[in-house]
Amino acid sequence: MEKWFTHRRTSKVLKLADKELALAIETVIDLQQAIVAILKKDKADVKKHIERLFQTEEEIDSIRRSLFDETTKGSLPAPEREDLMHLVRRIDVMADYVKDSGRNVLLLIDVHIPKELWNEFAEMAKHLVECAKVLKSSIEKLESDPAEARELAKWVDEVEKKVDKKNLQIKGIMLKSDKEVAPSALLILKDLVESMEQAADYCDDTADYVRVLAITRQAL
Repeated sequence: MEKWFTHRRTSKVLKLADKELALAIETVIDLQQAIVAILKKDKADVKKHIERLFQTEEEIDSIRRSLFDETTKGSLPAPEREDLMHLVRRIDVMADYVKDSGRNVLLLIDVHIPKELWNEFAEMAKHLVECAKVLKSSIEKLESDPAEARELAKWVDEVEKKVDKKNLQIKGIMLKSDKEVAPSALLILKDLVESMEQAADYCDDTADYVRVLAITRQAL
């Protein structure tokens, strides 16, 4: 009976984590679309996507509180509870970095930035979306196919490397743009690229905990 309650509690937590990540993916997609809108010089669309990103992030905070309530209830073994809480925290931090990215995009909405740079940021955002979607797939497989969940979690690491590579490419372009872009704008661009990279890093960190939980599920 105790195993049944533990399994049920874990399933509920994983469903909530999947919902939290689904919303996090929405924020990443809105960030990507906001950057595309900047390329099209559509300021209204930029603001629409960033505002929606902020609203979704508030929903994520609400789900996180529900998740912590579930994970602190007594039927979960301490090691599994700790791993689940680490997973939840990392999804939440990832969403925070996406929100920070959105703030930076808003700050740059009226600033001249070379199209080449925005194109690179759009590519970086596309890789970030892919990273979050693969992570979501891995969490969805934890219950039904832990081995597949582990493989998908490994793939998150490969996608995150694409974001890292794009980060270096963007910084290389920024170094050559000092005459075309104001120093203050370059600082905001630096914050933008680094917050996007941090979002990908936390996506990858979350996948590490998926691998741990998958091993636990396989051992049951």
